[in-house]
Amino acid sequence: MAADGALEPVEEPSRGQETRQPGVPTCADPGLNVGGPGGARTLLGCGTPPVCTEWGCEKHQEPPPANGGWDLLPSSSLGAMTAPGSWVSFRPLPKLTLGLLAIMTFSFLIHLSTRFPTARQRLPSPKAMEGSPPHPMERGMWTVNSAGRLGNQMGEYATLYALAKMNGRQAYILPEMHQQLAPLFRITLPVLSSDVVQNIPWKDYGLHDWMSEEYRHIEGKYVRLTGYPCSWTFYHHLRQEILQEFSFHNHVKEEANRYLAGLRGQHRNVTYVGVHVRRGDYVQEMPKFWKGVVADKAYLEKAMGYFRAKYQEPVFVVTSNGMEWCRENINASQGDVYFSGDGKESSPGRDFALLAHCNHTIMTI
Repeated sequence: MAADGALEPVEEPSRGQETRQPGVPTCADPGLNVGGPGGARTLLGCGTPPVCTEWGCEKHQEPPPANGGWDLLPSSSLGAMTAPGSWVSFRPLPKLTLGLLAIMTFSFLIHLSTRFPTARQRLPSPKAMEGSPPHPMERGMWTVNSAGRLGNQMGEYATLYALAKMNGRQAYILPEMHQQLAPLFRITLPVLSSDVVQNIPWKDYGLHDWMSEEYRHIEGKYVRLTGYPCSWTFYHHLRQEILQEFSFHNHVKEEANRYLAGLRGQHRNVTYVGVHVRRGDYVQEMPKFWKGVVADKAYLEKAMGYFRAKYQEPVFVVTSNGMEWCRENINASQGDVYFSGDGKESSPGRDFALLAHCNHTIMTI
């Protein structure tokens, strides 16, 4: 200020004249955080510093990137991303860039090799293959002949299930047995195709109608059990598993329950009694092979009288493969006897489902 109080002229700096902005160094070490008119930022290297005057700092003008976004440029120590118009400059080092690219490529190839093993790595060693489970054909295949009606088929299935498991073999059923049992039950044994059945060198193994100790040690990889095995002695130790195999499909249960519910009528305390009357070939087969007879009219009258005396409102559901004989010999005058299938022979599967859903059963063989 002059002595006479007049203001002294102040020389304005030119726009290009540099002045040091407080807190802003002209050069910074790599990685140093500095402040300035634009706020805090990180200097990745020392390039052309900003031109600072009392009106502010001007950034070093560099051509904007062609893509208008972030650039990846080599610096003195690493590649860095800079915003468009940044004043940080870089000195390209092609050798370092190529080295980093080689390292990244090598790491990527190692990653692929761990995620996707080669064909040699995927193949098991000979020792591992020796200890792995063999193909089903190598383990052997057991089956059973499919003969007789529904009851025989069920007995044959259960016997195969038990003996194959007892001897450590895989059991398979024939297509004919599958056609008989699968529509009714939730069976689980796999089915052999007809072509496979014809090309297997089967060893037939006849069975008695009861369990024998020799059946625990049956030799042969391709065994076909024959006969009519229906004895509980083969599979009583697997009772729960066999019951599970012969559990009905839902639609079979629903049909049987609907039929029985229709017989209830106005009765409240109904007791359903199934009556199975075996006729047909058994009339001649029983005395010839089993030294017995098929139950007659007197037997049925006595059995039904027993249930009439024990329960207030019994309902008898008669199933048979000789329904004409049943209608002639079973007294239905009391109104508590119903012949399944509208008095005609019904299907074995439907009859069996009705008997299974009754409270009690009268059997004739």
